[in-house]
Amino acid sequence: MSNIRVAIVGIGNCASSLVQGLDYYREGSNDHVGLMHYELGGYKPSDIKVVAAWDVDKRKVGHDVAEAIFAKPNCTAVFQSSVTTTGTIVRMGKVLDGVADHMSDYKDDRTFIVANDTQPSKADVVAELKRSGADVLMNYLPVGSQQATEFYAECAIEAGVAFVNNIPVFIASNAEWAKRFEDAGVAIIGDDIKAQLGATIVHRVLTDLFAKRGVKLDRTYQLNTGGNTDFLNMSNHRRLESKKISKTEAVQSVAAERLDDDNVHIGPSDYVPWQNDNKVCFLRMEGQLFGGVPMNLELRLSVEDSPNSAGVAIDMIRCAKIAKDRGIAGVIDPASAYFCKHPRTQMTDDLAQIAVETFIKAA
Repeated sequence: MSNIRVAIVGIGNCASSLVQGLDYYREGSNDHVGLMHYELGGYKPSDIKVVAAWDVDKRKVGHDVAEAIFAKPNCTAVFQSSVTTTGTIVRMGKVLDGVADHMSDYKDDRTFIVANDTQPSKADVVAELKRSGADVLMNYLPVGSQQATEFYAECAIEAGVAFVNNIPVFIASNAEWAKRFEDAGVAIIGDDIKAQLGATIVHRVLTDLFAKRGVKLDRTYQLNTGGNTDFLNMSNHRRLESKKISKTEAVQSVAAERLDDDNVHIGPSDYVPWQNDNKVCFLRMEGQLFGGVPMNLELRLSVEDSPNSAGVAIDMIRCAKIAKDRGIAGVIDPASAYFCKHPRTQMTDDLAQIAVETFIKAA
């Protein structure tokens, strides 16, 4: 198989974990740890190459991706300390609404320092995507970056590059955008990546379990704390609207009956600087067993947030590439349903897994 040439927008913690992982799993090493698929559609993690990258932080712009992933304000776990130089230099990106105003209230090692470099036009980004031969564009912009995400989605369409939307800005799940990708003959997977074993997937599985075991779910909450730039960005609740919708619908979609709004609360809760990239989830579910007898479940989950999504991202990249190989355009529903919180078509996770495995194995 040929390589998969990947472009990345946003060289933050998630990109850091992804790029570290490409080295960690290179040439079959550690292939039994933490991957849903070592080989997917004929592609291995070592087949993925980063060929283009954009960011807005002056500590990253102008540096090789392998160096930029360790620059502040990144604070995720370093599990591959020596990353092979990629030969790809991080370019200045388009700011738009990608940096929240309130971020400037925090010290430099916790937030972005926007470079003074000239921002690219759409034509500039499209030209670089074509020059680099990128197959897939990964969107890792901060939550709430509606305008910036739409800018790069436009670039992907014009360049004919498959788009993977890892954040809760609704592109794949928006009918107008979905049609634009389909009409352009370009594949898209999204929206909002679902971590390998994160708060949303655990909450979904337990909600589905309640439904399958005949337990009536009366009310539930999911509270999350973390100390990375994602949580700092989301401390401005105006940037949280799509994130709360995405996480809430991911759980509501597998409930036996939809809960009233007053009985479900799901979403990021607070920024705790010393947690860095560690995310702690506090989950509570209250329901009724046989005879209406009450029960409740409480769970505490602690994970490194960004590595928790990187293995899923590797699978999304490969699904986007095999869609491109097969000439499939528009929303890739099986991959979106299995790997994302807010897909165009919601499925239970067991059905989504069957759908994505069928998609992968299709001739």
